[in-house]
Amino acid sequence: MGRRGSLDVPLGPRVVVGGISGSGKSTLGKELARRNGGAYIELDSLFHNAGWRASTDEEFVARLRAALAAAGDRWVVDGNYSRTREETWPHVTTFVWLDYPFGLATWRTMKRTARRLATREELWNGNREVWRNLLDKGHPIWWSMSQWRHSRRTYTAMVDDPRWAHVDVVHIRRPSELRQWLRYASRP
Repeated sequence: MGRRGSLDVPLGPRVVVGGISGSGKSTLGKELARRNGGAYIELDSLFHNAGWRASTDEEFVARLRAALAAAGDRWVVDGNYSRTREETWPHVTTFVWLDYPFGLATWRTMKRTARRLATREELWNGNREVWRNLLDKGHPIWWSMSQWRHSRRTYTAMVDDPRWAHVDVVHIRRPSELRQWLRYASRP
């Protein structure tokens, strides 16, 4: 039986990082992969093709399966795509849920968008933030704002689901809790 919600959960070999847009999933995912010696798998990079064309479900799942197979027994997956859960969750040892308050998540998403627009940072497969996408309801700012409550309900149900009882859950509600857990998780 996995541990639930505690900050004294070790970093396992197979990790999923979840949370709303702007919560810091990618930054944390890269750090956790560095710490556990595993591959970092960013679901957004597998889903978004050049020109912001979305992958079909079949393409997306096939790319994820290939990435997991290449990673072997140590990996960190970051992202919120429900269609990938059957591929990852049966094997996950640790789920890190970044469950920050609405205002913090929204503010972080807005800051990240502004930075990406200013720097023209490449995201995935040649894609970059563009001003016209700010009006799209699927843009991370609007997605974060509209899906915050739904995301919390979904993750609450997942951690309570008996199918995932084997998963250790680290439920992070504030950045200070994340720092505390990272200190604990990096102990020998």
